[in-house]
Amino acid sequence: MDSALTTVGLPLALGIIMFGLGLSLTADDFRRVRRQPRAVAIALVCQLLVLPLVCFGLVVVLDLDPLLGIGMLLLAASPGGTSANLFSHLFHGDVALNVTLTAINSVIAIFSLPVITNLAIAYYDRQDSVSLQFSKVVEVFAIVLVPVLLGMLVRSARPGFAGAAERPVRIGSAAVLAILVIGILVDQREQVGEYVGDVGLATGLFCAASLVIGYVVPKAFGVTAAQAIASSMEIGVHNATLAIYIAVEVLDSTEVSVPAAVYSIFMFVFATLWGHAISRRVAREPA
Repeated sequence: MDSALTTVGLPLALGIIMFGLGLSLTADDFRRVRRQPRAVAIALVCQLLVLPLVCFGLVVVLDLDPLLGIGMLLLAASPGGTSANLFSHLFHGDVALNVTLTAINSVIAIFSLPVITNLAIAYYDRQDSVSLQFSKVVEVFAIVLVPVLLGMLVRSARPGFAGAAERPVRIGSAAVLAILVIGILVDQREQVGEYVGDVGLATGLFCAASLVIGYVVPKAFGVTAAQAIASSMEIGVHNATLAIYIAVEVLDSTEVSVPAAVYSIFMFVFATLWGHAISRRVAREPA
């Protein structure tokens, strides 16, 4: 991939996306956990425990190439993306729950993402070629958390500006992700067909499983339909930009970023189809 895209464009893109997330957050989003602990706890268990196990099962059963397997688990460990809030809003989910989950997940991911990624690297015995060291973890999450805090400060000081800027920033975030995906696929154009053949089934199944698990499990534990929709979108719409950044800039491997790039294609299509299906089903249910 072009060096300017990775060294300047990619960190800048991630910063813009995380700043946009900060514009939608307040301190009360973190406090809300006390008011709806069950919905938050169930969603977090699905995100942090169930999904990595499901992803690992897919990686083993489909016998993926080691670097692609590491990329899959890096993706599974990434928190929900900013687009999850938009999908939740479109399909009548509890957007406040989305915001809360994104806020809590982004903090927990500081600890969980390096653990899961390094376990994947150790499983494939690739410490010699890729590694996620503590100093790099600090660097990554400084890039992630500083823009979020800055966005929260702007919202607190200038709520009108934050409200007006939130939608353009989200649209820009989607455009940035599209550019990153195209950049990765162009950089790996000689292997694109092979990669899609190798990881397309895995990413498609993982995306579908994420969306379904995110809805079915909370619903089985008695949360409201709106909360289940929010959970589904939060768990199914990963922060692929963060996964791509870590793969390219920290692990220094474009191949590790391929699952996140391919997942992004499935993610928007599947989330839209699934959102229509479950929102129509909820509409037919008795009040």
